Parts: sequence; structure tokens; C-alpha cells
Amino acid sequence: MRYVIYILVSNILLFAYPSNYPLSLNNAINILKSENLEIRNASLDVKTSKEDENIAFGNNFGKLNFIQDISRSNDAGNVFGFKLTSREATFGDFGAREFMNATGANGGIPPESAYTVPPQDLNYPDERNFFGSKLKYELPIFTGFKISSYTQIMQTITKMKLLDKSKMINEKIYQLRKSFYNMALIRESSKNLTIISNNLERLENTTKEMINEGYAKKIDLLEIKAKKGNIQRLLSEIKFNEKLLYQYISFLLNKKVSNIDTPSVDVDMPNYTNDAILQNNIDIQKASTGLKISKSMLDISKSSYYPTIGAFGEVSTADDTFLGSADDHKAYTIGARLSWNIFNGGIDSAKIEKSRILKLKTSNQVELAKKGIELKINKIRTQINTYNEQLIYLEKEFELSNEIYINYQERYKEKLSSMNDVLIKQAEQIEKILLIQQARNKRNERIFELEKLANGEKQ
Repeated sequence: MRYVIYILVSNILLFAYPSNYPLSLNNAINILKSENLEIRNASLDVKTSKEDENIAFGNNFGKLNFIQDISRSNDAGNVFGFKLTSREATFGDFGAREFMNATGANGGIPPESAYTVPPQDLNYPDERNFFGSKLKYELPIFTGFKISSYTQIMQTITKMKLLDKSKMINEKIYQLRKSFYNMALIRESSKNLTIISNNLERLENTTKEMINEGYAKKIDLLEIKAKKGNIQRLLSEIKFNEKLLYQYISFLLNKKVSNIDTPSVDVDMPNYTNDAILQNNIDIQKASTGLKISKSMLDISKSSYYPTIGAFGEVSTADDTFLGSADDHKAYTIGARLSWNIFNGGIDSAKIEKSRILKLKTSNQVELAKKGIELKINKIRTQINTYNEQLIYLEKEFELSNEIYINYQERYKEKLSSMNDVLIKQAEQIEKILLIQQARNKRNERIFELEKLANGEKQ
């Protein structure tokens, strides 16, 4: 029942959101995990690796083969072999009839020619059909731990593929969350620019009245219209960027999305410790998994020093017709074989030494990965703190620029400042808005990178 409910809920998440309904970030992440094509391919890679694992493990059970031979020949060796295999060989096949005829013709004493003349029946037999049926089973008993080592390698590679899948999911969630928060910043900037545009509209109306009363010049009105055009250009760029973001979100989710519910513009700082990040980091886990593979490869190299032992058994029957007299012509063979490479010019020891060196190199790569990730974590934390400080000061500067702009508006009405002065102060407003957006965007990106390093998303 729980499984059925889960399926129903998943279907609701995937199909219950029409394009005109705001899609939340949490629901978008659920859709991403099941519908993103790159994540699907990563899942198929995991399944492929599991089949490789089954293939390696299957070598423990040996193999059973059925062999059916169908032949026709007048070759002396083949015909005699066919008869012998089907248990139908006679003394006549050796030329006994010719030998006895020559002996009888010589008064019961074999002549010298009976031993030197090739028998016609043996060398020139009639052509014969051969139907040989054989069932053979071969089982490896001991392979110097080679099969078990290969199986461990395949299991470790499956784990590697699972880590690759997790990394892919992690990366796509990072891109999706970044897109949602970028959309929030775009909407925030659009709102602020719209407020500035409305202020310019009011300023334009005020200037028209002042021109009528002779307190302002037409050049002031032209400057305002030019500034309004600049604001409209920025708003148009924002609309274009918003459209591009929707296209990218639709690509990530593999479905059309035209309306989303954006989160707040600021991402909360996660409470990950450096040790927790290092423990959960996928790249470090992959490096550690690679170390396990190198250990198994060393075991495979050492297996060359051990003998290999295998057993086999087979049952067969043969006749000049298919399965003719199968019970009378049946045969069996059982046996075992030991193979031990005593000397091969030092190749095995060289392979072992090479595997040891690769294992040492992989171990160093694990330590290097840990130190590299830790350095990156510290760098990201420093950058986040830097952007936090910048945002504090930029917000204060933006508030001040607003007050200055309002003050210059009033001064313009009282003819204490020019329209150019007013528009300069407004340009400072716009600059602060853009700087705040850039700082927030960079701060959010660094936080997302920190979460990605920790292999977790903060929803």
C-alpha cells in the first residue's frame, strides 16, 4: 500500500503542474531526479555495471556446453575415428580380411606381403556419416583468487557508477537551484527598476508642469526621457534573461516550464563543518573507491604465483545417424587439471611491482583530493564572508542613494540643482541595484558550491 501511494504521489508531482501554474523549487527537484535525461543515463550506467558484476560472479559456476557434430567423410583417419567413437570399429577396419586371405592362400602362414602391403579396407574406407552429441561441464575450483578479485573490482566499479550518478544528481540540483535563485534576483531587480521608472514618470510630469510655469527647460524633459529609455532597456534585458532561464529550467526538467515560484533572494548559509564535507564529498569517495580497485588489481597480479585447478565432466554419444543407438554408444569422461606457471621471465613479479606502484599512486591521489577539497572549502567560506560584508555596505549605500535622490528631486523643484544632477544621483541608484544583484548572485553561487561539495542540497 505504501508503494502504491508513493507511485501516485510521484505521478502527481510529475503531471499535476501545468505550465501556467507556479512550480516550487522542491517539486522541481523531485521532477529533476526522475525526468532529467542525463540522470537517466547515469542510472543506466549503474544497471550496466551491475550486469558486469553478475558476469564476473558467474565465472564461479563454470560453464555447461552442448556440442553437436554433423560430418560426412571418406578420410581414413576420420572414418576410423567415427567408428571408434561410436563403438563400432572391427578388426576388418584394420584390414584383417585381407590379412587372413593372404595367410590362407599361403598355406596358413602369413606371407611377407601381408605385413608390407597397405590394407585396402583401412586406407580406402567407404564414406561415412557422423553424428556426435556431447554435453560438457567445466568448473574452476581454484584460480589463485583471480575470480573473486575480478568480482570485487566489478562491485567496486558499480559503487563508482553510483557515486557518478549521485554526482550527476548533485550537479543538476546545483544548476536548478542556481536558476531558481537567479530568477528571484532578476525579479527583485525588475521590481526595483520598475520603482525607479515610476519615479521618473512622476518626475517627468513634475517637469512638464514646471516647464509650463517657466521654471524648467525642455532639455530637462529630454534628459528624463533618455533616462527612461535606459531603464526600459535594462528591463528589456531582464525579460530576455528571464526567458533564457525558463528555457534552461525546462531543459533540466525535460518538460515545459513557464512559471515558477521563486524563493527569497538570499540563500541560507548551511551549517556544514569541514569534516562533514570531507566525509560526504563525492570526489573523495570516488578516490577512495579507486584505491579499493587498485588493491584488487594487486591481488589479481599476485594470483599469477598460484596454480589454477579446474574440473570437468562430459557425456557423449555418436553414430552414423542422429542419436542412433544412443544408449549403446554412450560414453563419459571426468577429470581435473592443475596448471602452474613456474617461470615466465620475471613478468609476474614485474606486474606485481607495477600494481604496487599504482596502488601507492592512488593512495597519494586520495590524500591530494582531501587536501584539495579542504583548500577549496576554505576559499569558498572566505568568499562567502567577503560577499556578506559587501552586501551589508551596498545595502546601506543603496539606502543612502535613495535618500540623496529624493533630496535632489526636491532641490530641483526649488531650482537649487539641475536635472543633470538629479539624473546622476538616479544613475548611482541603478548602479547600486546592479552591484547588489551581482554580489547576491556570487554569494548564492558560492553557497551552492559549498553544498555541492558536501553532496547535499538545502531545500
